[in-house]
Amino acid sequence: MIKPKGMLLLCLLAAPCLAQKESIEIGPGDMVHIQVFDTPELEQHVRVTDSGKIKLLAGESITVAGLAPNDAARAIEKSMVDGHWMNDPHVSVTIEQQATQNVTVLGQVHSPGSFAIETPRSLLDVLALAGGLADTANRTVTIERHTTKEKIPYFISNDSGVAIDSAPLIYPGDKIVVPKADVIYVLGDVGRPGGYVIGTNDSQMTALRLLSLAGSTPPNAVPSKARIIRKQADGSYVEIPLPLAAMQKGKTADIPLRADDIIYVPFSYLRNIAVNLGGLVASTSSAAIYIAR
Repeated sequence: MIKPKGMLLLCLLAAPCLAQKESIEIGPGDMVHIQVFDTPELEQHVRVTDSGKIKLLAGESITVAGLAPNDAARAIEKSMVDGHWMNDPHVSVTIEQQATQNVTVLGQVHSPGSFAIETPRSLLDVLALAGGLADTANRTVTIERHTTKEKIPYFISNDSGVAIDSAPLIYPGDKIVVPKADVIYVLGDVGRPGGYVIGTNDSQMTALRLLSLAGSTPPNAVPSKARIIRKQADGSYVEIPLPLAAMQKGKTADIPLRADDIIYVPFSYLRNIAVNLGGLVASTSSAAIYIAR
């Protein structure tokens, strides 16, 4: 039976052992140490430029930003072979010093701003640095990679296990943008008037479901006079009759709502009084915000 030390020696002498994928990538400003086996004169300590490149003693400039050290070593080996410097080079690359870079979190978080990180961190960890998601946050965030400028959408699941297990790594220099979630308002004679953020995995919301979340209508309300105030593409608003009474009795199909819709249910004593549309729209700015779950 091979003892642990023997296994380690066998691993070093034989074919490369299986290893976990490296999570740390080389970034601009990092100091890297390059060694070429049996060729000490090609050893380098070099800093990665802002463009993500290094200048090799053997060969041309090569892009290493965004690569794991092992991948950078393979790229350098290829450059040496292509440049006819060596036929069979064996290169190792290590990160001697990582440049401290900020990760930026913008949008619907409690404390947006820039935060210094030296190593890759989970998206959830970085959002925690920014105080966590605000009540009005959309759960689909956008991650912009510092090295490639690639924009990656990612949905933060309501399932905590899925959210933790699938959270992507955020690297120094990356940006995270958390947009505002869809909010639908219900005002007037309901149990709990306010704005309702669509905080579920399924963002579909209907009029009856929204009224249920808002505590429904009391006996003295006038659901037959309810209406939807809907924002148009040009920024104007239109009023749409909402036959709540018929919908509650099952005589009319439930109506799907759109982001920024406002449902207004009149009070009984306002039945014959016109309510100013502009006043209803303005009142949403001070409405309480709830999460629709």
